[in-house]
Amino acid sequence: MPGDTPVNSQITDSITQSNVGVLGDAPSIAMANAYQVLAQAVGASMQNAVANQQGANSIDLAVTTQGTNILYAMSTAADAKATSEVLAGNPVAEALLSLQAAAKAI
Repeated sequence: MPGDTPVNSQITDSITQSNVGVLGDAPSIAMANAYQVLAQAVGASMQNAVANQQGANSIDLAVTTQGTNILYAMSTAADAKATSEVLAGNPVAEALLSLQAAAKAI
């Protein structure tokens, strides 16, 4: 503590204690700010993940709808060709024929 000063010693003591309090609180305030920034960044990344999933779901729905439309729009000639390929033992054609049959059953 300072010895002889033109200011009252009680005032000097109160200011010194206030400064010590500020210095003591600084690390905890800094950590609290860091935790808040981290929590905000994690929250934003979760929001981005959900938005990306929703976008992917929209694309998946569009692809499924287009594939179903293609299956329903197949012509009789394509059916005949697929049937001949199934009889020939082509596994890809067999899978497509079973998909078409399942789609028509719905």
